[in-house]
Amino acid sequence: MAFTQSPLPYAPDALEPHLSARTFEFHYGKHHAAYVTNLNKLTEGTTLASLPLEEVIQSTFGDSSKAGIFNNAAQVWNHSFFWSSLSPNGGGTPSGILAEKIDRSFGSFERFKDEFKTAATTQFGSGWAWLVSDAGTLKVTKTANA
Repeated sequence: MAFTQSPLPYAPDALEPHLSARTFEFHYGKHHAAYVTNLNKLTEGTTLASLPLEEVIQSTFGDSSKAGIFNNAAQVWNHSFFWSSLSPNGGGTPSGILAEKIDRSFGSFERFKDEFKTAATTQFGSGWAWLVSDAGTLKVTKTANA
């Protein structure tokens, strides 16, 4: 089973002006696609090639001999998650349970945005900023590379 790049539910220009079609194509069409290609090359002929992506990530995490596989698999997952989290009609101030948890955890949506932007813009090199739930409390964290 070859790993594939998830198709998108929107056109490359659908996120403008927040994300230009050119930037989108660079990240989806080049970065994300390269991670999928590399992952397939690295796992070809191994038992990992037949596993679901999440299992590849879990089984290679922390194994320095499989760092290339882990990094590419994690980047495929991260990018797929990122693209599926965006919506042409999305954005704005959250409502409902998410808004309540953000207010409880950060004090306000503005404070959350500030903390998230700081995490993202202070990440040296390649990496990701994440909103995570830790025992029901929302936190902002960042990870380097994959």
